[in-house]
Amino acid sequence: RARVLEYLNQVASKLPPGAKPELGPDATGVGWVYQYALIDKTGRHDLSELTSIQNWLLKYELQTVPGVAEVATAGGMVKQYQITLEPNRIRAYGITLAQVKKAIKNANSEVGGSVIEMGEAEYMVRTNGYIKNLKAIENIPLGVNKNGTPILLSNVAHIALGPEMRRGITELNGKGEAVGGIIVMRQGENALTTIKAVKLKLASLQKSLPKGVKIVGVYDRSGLIHSAIKTLQSKLVQETIIVMLVCFLFLFHFRSSLIVVISLPIGILCAFIVMYWQGINANIMSLGGIAIAIGAMVDAAIVMIENVH
Repeated sequence: RARVLEYLNQVASKLPPGAKPELGPDATGVGWVYQYALIDKTGRHDLSELTSIQNWLLKYELQTVPGVAEVATAGGMVKQYQITLEPNRIRAYGITLAQVKKAIKNANSEVGGSVIEMGEAEYMVRTNGYIKNLKAIENIPLGVNKNGTPILLSNVAHIALGPEMRRGITELNGKGEAVGGIIVMRQGENALTTIKAVKLKLASLQKSLPKGVKIVGVYDRSGLIHSAIKTLQSKLVQETIIVMLVCFLFLFHFRSSLIVVISLPIGILCAFIVMYWQGINANIMSLGGIAIAIGAMVDAAIVMIENVH
């Protein structure tokens, strides 16, 4: 991190006017705002296919949503071709591991061949060499034997289709494994706006998914934020009524109780003004702090009024 910051400072003078590089992380520990699961109740698509949909479609599309810093994949299974070499066979053919690795790498590539001009037309030439199935891997040539017969990869190895090493799974409601996606919000963004944009994007992407594949919401912080706002509103009303009654019953002075009642909304309004100037959003942490501060503010107001009387 220090090295990256050092290089950024060195090139800062060469950047266009107004360009200001920022060093991450671009998200915080409370940036996890939404999570969804990708399921297929028809059984037509296995975990590897659902993982491919998540990694190559949903992930990149959701990263274009304003306010989204990262889209992480949870669970699922990444498909891979597994090649298990037979030590006795490669020793008999006189083939090394380096030769096998190089042959597989060369067989899984595409190379352009420039163009061929014929008359007034040009034809682009390229080789289509990406591996697409097990048969293509089995037929990778490693060399020739003494008789000039090609030595194929299938002659010295067992080739199969299997999962990449997994470090965990994602299960949905105890009904089996699923592929999950986690939305991480950018630092300083509005959670409600970001979640709303993510939901709209998922709704539009649902139409392009294969038949039977559905996106199911698992965690939505917007409900918690709305609950926190309602709690703040209810606490404000409750504190106002209780304080007014207590001050009036014990002090028998209506104007004194009115001072405490007026100080609550004014204090909260001042807090929101300062938050706006500082660029702080009304998230769970800030709303929770205001709710706690209401009690301390009421206590201080009562003490001050009692001292005056």
